[in-house]
Amino acid sequence: MAKTKTTYFCQSCGYESAKWLGKCPSCNEWNTFVEEVVERVSARVPDWQTVSGVKKRTSKAAAIHEIVHADEARRITPDKELNRVLGGGIVPGSLVLIGGEPGIGKSTLMLQLALNMPDTRTLYISGEESEQQLKMRAERLSQASKADCFILTETATQHIFKQINTVAPHLVIIDSIQTLHSAHIDAAPGSVSQVRECTAELLQFAKETAIPVFIVGHITKDGAIAGPKVLEHMVDTVLQFEGDRHHAYRILRAVKNRFGAATELGIYEMQGSGLREVSNPSEILLSQREGNMSGIAIAVLLEGMRPMLIEVQALVGNSAYGTPQRSSNGFDTKRMNMLLAVLEKRFGFRLSAQDVFLNIAGGLRVEDPAIDLAVIIAIISSQQDIPVSATIAFAGEVGLSGEIRAVNRIEQRIAEAEKLGFETIYISKYNTKGLDSSKYQISIRAVAKVEEVFQAVFG
Repeated sequence: MAKTKTTYFCQSCGYESAKWLGKCPSCNEWNTFVEEVVERVSARVPDWQTVSGVKKRTSKAAAIHEIVHADEARRITPDKELNRVLGGGIVPGSLVLIGGEPGIGKSTLMLQLALNMPDTRTLYISGEESEQQLKMRAERLSQASKADCFILTETATQHIFKQINTVAPHLVIIDSIQTLHSAHIDAAPGSVSQVRECTAELLQFAKETAIPVFIVGHITKDGAIAGPKVLEHMVDTVLQFEGDRHHAYRILRAVKNRFGAATELGIYEMQGSGLREVSNPSEILLSQREGNMSGIAIAVLLEGMRPMLIEVQALVGNSAYGTPQRSSNGFDTKRMNMLLAVLEKRFGFRLSAQDVFLNIAGGLRVEDPAIDLAVIIAIISSQQDIPVSATIAFAGEVGLSGEIRAVNRIEQRIAEAEKLGFETIYISKYNTKGLDSSKYQISIRAVAKVEEVFQAVFG
């Protein structure tokens, strides 16, 4: 008989303790320990290793110069946005975790991947939906006749590995990790110990068989992926599926990626037939408005390797409650307050008694400092009620003394603005070193101070 005992786990980091603690000694969080009944089995063999039909790798030490790295080893998916976020395709033996709000489209994205992978046998394992429900969704996606996609509704890892032996897939998708349970842990599905144990089994399976595994994870009310934080450390890639489910556009962002850049993002549009890739996000991030309106400026930013143009909207008005309000959507509020202080201290704009609201159109959240110049132009445009020409774009970081600092990869930013028909772009003069402006049709205005932009834009 296996020995059963009670153990306490931290819900934040997965730290294990024999007794309840008020403060976790690992992550310093308070009141995060929960009690779970854990069954320990000594010297057990992982269930997937008992599967005879799966080819296993034999581990042995190798000199680093003898290891052969092949770029063509990645599996290229038909989804270009997913390829970009993953760093060029699916790496064999990788473990990918994708999280997001309920109803945002995680299962739809994964089912589309399973149905569309060319020359790849996929096994889609669902612990939340029945086979009939998945069949209905596949028919809605107009891809239900895909012969290389197999559906399994199961939550026990032991049975899952047996089906992997039968199907012999090239790609495994788990929806979701919170529904799986292992017989080696006597705890409820979704608990800290079950999530950690099931993920560990899938991780060892992926690494020793070179079969990539995608895991769908739930998130908490704070937006973090549910379960111990160690879950994100165990996997190779963490993807966050963002957006408002009441709107059409979704953003797939790489939070962690061992095989590519962790700054890439992909943009999708949710339609009745599934998720559609948005190849040119600048077109959806720029609103279609008639005539010039005050408080709007266009910024050129970079998300990973992709340049795009976004619309910055500002609204400045007199405070009606004595204490002015400061609110931003998609932009760091602390950075907005810093830019407001620069405008008031360096250029004399009286904003301390006015409400300031800032919005990044399209629901995108940006961190590129190159948006600073467009932010202050939009704020002053709204305060002075002077519209900015819709043919002008801005790319520059603003310092505390009012100087415009250089930003990286300015050539790509200029080319993107020119491609979308903009006539003028304002950049830092420190970006002009080595820049050949003659090859661009767009007018490039190099400036060093914010007041130079004010004089040129507002006259």
